[in-house]
Amino acid sequence: MVHNFILRGLLALALLTGVAAAQDAAEDGPPPPPLEIVNPEIGVEELTLRLVPLTADDLGIAAGAWLGMVKERTQAVVDAQLAVRASEGEAADAARELVVERTAERDRMFDALTTVLSSWEKKGGDEAAISQMRAYRNSIVVEETRSADFETLMNQAIEWAVSWDGGLGLARDIGVIVAALIGLVIVARIVRRIFRRIVGRVPNLSKLLQAFLVMLIYWIVMAFGLMIVLSALGVDISPVFALIGGASFILAFAFQDTLGNLAAGLMIMINRPFDEGDFVDIGGTAGTVKSVSVVATTVTTPDNQVIVIPNSKVWGNIITNVTSSPTRRVDLTFGIGYDDSIETAQKVLEEVVGAHPLILKEPAPVIRVNELADSSVNFVVRPWVRGGDYWTVYWDLTRQVKEAFDAAGVSIPYPQQDLHIRADKNAAPDAGATFAPERRSAGTEPVAGLEEGAG
Repeated sequence: MVHNFILRGLLALALLTGVAAAQDAAEDGPPPPPLEIVNPEIGVEELTLRLVPLTADDLGIAAGAWLGMVKERTQAVVDAQLAVRASEGEAADAARELVVERTAERDRMFDALTTVLSSWEKKGGDEAAISQMRAYRNSIVVEETRSADFETLMNQAIEWAVSWDGGLGLARDIGVIVAALIGLVIVARIVRRIFRRIVGRVPNLSKLLQAFLVMLIYWIVMAFGLMIVLSALGVDISPVFALIGGASFILAFAFQDTLGNLAAGLMIMINRPFDEGDFVDIGGTAGTVKSVSVVATTVTTPDNQVIVIPNSKVWGNIITNVTSSPTRRVDLTFGIGYDDSIETAQKVLEEVVGAHPLILKEPAPVIRVNELADSSVNFVVRPWVRGGDYWTVYWDLTRQVKEAFDAAGVSIPYPQQDLHIRADKNAAPDAGATFAPERRSAGTEPVAGLEEGAG
């Protein structure tokens, strides 16, 4: 019995002690933030570092403390503005200087409050409270600007322009960004030059793919360098990634054709149906490939017209690469008259083809009778040449064969018809002769035959 009584007494005493401790904690409220966090003289960079270990609850308390200091400084600014309105002359000028001074002090509080709110928001703070504090700050700035007189605004503008927290700091940051961009361009070009040499040594890599990879490396270096510079200046670049991720879906729908051209361009560069400098025929458009970007292929025609073809049209069309093979066959057709000697024409063609220095011996040229046409006996002449000599041989043979045929007395006929007129033998003598024309194809020279019947 005594033992149970003592145990019950100890439990009751522990309960009373816990209740008292809870009451004391409730009366005291949340623990105050560290003094270093709410020091009015602290800089933004130091404050940013000191906020790192704090939790969301700690940051909420710190934000409330800074909000109280902002309110206090704002009241001092309002008192100074009222003093400006109530005074004239030198007293008003002195009051305006006081307004500028107190506004600068209060703006430093604003910067500290903004820093705390940003850290609080990142760590999952109360969004409603954060929005309310930011709205409070914005409304103060708007109301003070609206109610201040012109001279006060000018003094504040001058003070901002010559301070390192204002115009001078902004100019410094702009100068750093400009210098960093220039440095990035130089570094990116050096990297691009080095990478171009590296990919140039890779076998079986087309010039188009080389150019694309070099361009890709250049812009990757620029993008990463710019992000590093912005981070060094204290700019939070994490929202940029969120913005890119959200906008990518919209861009995917808005630029469907462009993305299709991009995919086709990558397929062209990887599969290499042609390369820069090749003469191609793409769906009836013939010319030399000048360049291929990620969205379009640029072709220069023989008459120097520049044609830009979307890559989706290129990859989805029939592509004829004329210069991909080292040799080409020249296909020519020459016709002789039906009255001319086939042996003589064969010999002339063989001599002309064999005498041309640009025609390859292997494969051997083909010279054969190919067709008995309406007006001529046609020979096919098919010599093999190097790709770059195609048109030279084509034009040379066309002229030389004509001259050789003329020298050998071999005619080259043109389309013609022979008209044979036959008289009607049953016609009466006094009725005159009735003629019935008969048409048939003739040989090399036009001949007209006339047959008459006596009455």
